[in-house]
Amino acid sequence: MSELNKIALQIISNGKGILAADESNGTMTKRLEAVNIKSTKENRLSFREILFSSDGMKDCIGGVILYDETINQISSSGKSIPDLISISGAIPGIKVDIGTKDLANSPKEKITEGLDGLRDRLKKYYALGARFTKWRGVYSIGEKYPSELAISSNAHALARYSALVQESGMVPIIEPEVLMDGNHSAEVCLNKTSEVIKKCFEELLLHKVDLSGIILKPNMILPGNLSEKISSEEVSIKTLECLKNSVPNEVPGIAFLSGGQSEIEATENLNLINKNNNTNFIMTYSYGRALQQSALKVWSKDIKNIEATQTTFNHRAKMCTLAAQGNWSNKLENK
Repeated sequence: MSELNKIALQIISNGKGILAADESNGTMTKRLEAVNIKSTKENRLSFREILFSSDGMKDCIGGVILYDETINQISSSGKSIPDLISISGAIPGIKVDIGTKDLANSPKEKITEGLDGLRDRLKKYYALGARFTKWRGVYSIGEKYPSELAISSNAHALARYSALVQESGMVPIIEPEVLMDGNHSAEVCLNKTSEVIKKCFEELLLHKVDLSGIILKPNMILPGNLSEKISSEEVSIKTLECLKNSVPNEVPGIAFLSGGQSEIEATENLNLINKNNNTNFIMTYSYGRALQQSALKVWSKDIKNIEATQTTFNHRAKMCTLAAQGNWSNKLENK
């Protein structure tokens, strides 16, 4: 086993998942203001520190994706945030893309930027304690989208990013997110997501990326948010079909993004994916809102009530980990 493969497996094995706490300051401001909390540096740190020091971290979380502001912060105990995460047994990670911009010659689509200066930034993050990274490519579904240009451009960027990350001794999370905005069917999502993922792996192989030392973070196969919903059983079957036909066997595991699903939807769909999983891939979660939203609501009612916030987070993390083992049920939600 390579060192990168060991890190990847440590993050996603035994039902453990990834806490995506890498919201930019702009996104975090929207989340906090939605629950009437002022988005200050101190409040952003306070909420995240409550999660990072909870019991749920030890049992359920294998890795935490951080934002640049957070990885440089010191916790109230005097420990650095990466050290606080490491104490729980989880591995600190870092989002390294700098966001999306309009794609030249296809302005209704997006390209992710951040390759300039990335090699030097990776050295800095490694020194701070990060051992894995994340880069997100975004694709829209429409009559003409995603275009071949968007699929190729984002795949190329993801591959260049991954090669630089592995060179720096860290595991790249590769996140090609096909958005659920629109009225498309699950079948269209299946076809487009398959096309996107296959192109990513073409580029990864071209850039000599070690596939045993990556984690794939895809969307589940869902109909558009303006289309009729399908059952969780159908979601699981279509998602597994997509991944079996698109992902090389060397990849150790897949950590799904929640992508606009509710906490319960994201948990139930992951559970059925694992119940039906007939692949060798570990199937787990890399959730942001679907792990944090309930805890954020509880915290917003009294930001000094650490215990209630942690209890809420611990429950959600436990439910997601049970789903990553195919052992979740709706009854357990209310225990």
